[in-house]
Amino acid sequence: MDFSITPEQERLRKEVIQFAHQSLSCDMIKHDREAIFNRDAWQKCGEFGVQGWLIPTNYGGKGFDILTAIYGMQALGYSCKDNGFLFGMNAHIWACEMPLLAFGSDAQKEKYLPLLASGQWIASHSATEPQAGSDIFNLKTTAQKKDDKYILNGAKHYVTNGAVADLFIVFASVDLALGEKGLTVFLIEKNTPGLVVTPVISTMGDRTAQVTRLKLENCEVPVSHRLGAEGAGMTIFSHSMEWERGFILGTAVGTMERILEKSMEYARKHKQFGQSISKFQLVSTKLVDMKISK
Repeated sequence: MDFSITPEQERLRKEVIQFAHQSLSCDMIKHDREAIFNRDAWQKCGEFGVQGWLIPTNYGGKGFDILTAIYGMQALGYSCKDNGFLFGMNAHIWACEMPLLAFGSDAQKEKYLPLLASGQWIASHSATEPQAGSDIFNLKTTAQKKDDKYILNGAKHYVTNGAVADLFIVFASVDLALGEKGLTVFLIEKNTPGLVVTPVISTMGDRTAQVTRLKLENCEVPVSHRLGAEGAGMTIFSHSMEWERGFILGTAVGTMERILEKSMEYARKHKQFGQSISKFQLVSTKLVDMKISK
């Protein structure tokens, strides 16, 4: 396989950087201090196509291949300084859109993917729990089937995008005694009775990501809103985590690239003892280490 950058991918990179400089700039210090989520920037990203890069065209996306999409995400990280915003974007794409695309029914994909790909809706992945962290085997949220619906009860923790999400992908167990075989996934829209979103949790470096807790208090979810089959939760979770582990750091690589460039620029311009500090071995070694790490 040829991993070299194509002219089309290089053109996308330039377009993303130009777009981000024009449309995603904000008072980052204020936004971080006050945990402000930039919804306007999210919608502009949707109009530009970011959330739909990996979504097929028949669902309103761009239908990019994975390498092109990741190159675009790297450029987004290079040009956008809002780390929390980027973290939320990654959660939306890898942990929500991709499992919905892979496991959703035709009706679910037709309803939700165009909304998510266009930036009109924001999605949130809700698996982590207070007592279990991300140990999916020990979650305690339950989903009791009753006629044509499920009744969900439990709590979720560190829910990225929680305060601004329109759609929650929630993991629960239809029978705790079954262990991982009882894990099942549900699509829950905001304002559903029994779905309670608590105030934002302040997370250092990611305050703008709108991380919250989630409570499910006799939350009724139609059977048609189950994602995949009963007991498919572990498969869906593993699928989501494979996408996240593989590609969530694409934007971080772009951020590292920007920081390295700024550091080199500063080292060349700043002078001590009559010469640029980039001439000092200790400083130049640190810059080399940064380059190697990137």
